[in-house]
Amino acid sequence: MSTKSFRIIAADHTGITVSNLERALAFWRDVLGFELSHTAHQTGETAKEITGVAGAEIKLAVVKAPDGHKIELLEYLAPPGRKQDVHLRPCDVGHVHVALIVDDLDAVLQKIAQSGWKAAGKPQTLKTGPNAGKRVVYVRDPDGTTIELMEPPKSDSSTDSAD
Repeated sequence: MSTKSFRIIAADHTGITVSNLERALAFWRDVLGFELSHTAHQTGETAKEITGVAGAEIKLAVVKAPDGHKIELLEYLAPPGRKQDVHLRPCDVGHVHVALIVDDLDAVLQKIAQSGWKAAGKPQTLKTGPNAGKRVVYVRDPDGTTIELMEPPKSDSSTDSAD
């Protein structure tokens, strides 16, 4: 039997399961400045067949970054018995994070601290590799979701003039 060939066309969105959709939406929209694209409510056979979770009932909101990348925030209302306090560490299998490019890491960290999120560590400047010169740090929300913030090196604003 021959295998049909295929190719991935694009990445559409990143999904994050949250414990409280309104709290998560307030952070992504009001703190980080993502634009609300749409909300939806999924239930019944469709939700079960998409997710593989029997009895799934999901409230969701999709927000968009300035570059168009979408984050899908999902709050499962059912089934009962969902794990609520799972805080995977970045070293734990199954942990996922989203990396965002920011123009002022210190300003973002200040706003994040005011919103109840916190940095997992302290910003570090990468010394080697394709991201050398970028300042990076992980931040975590109350559910334990990790976002990596990356600030590109500041360009020298002085201009060289030819005399």
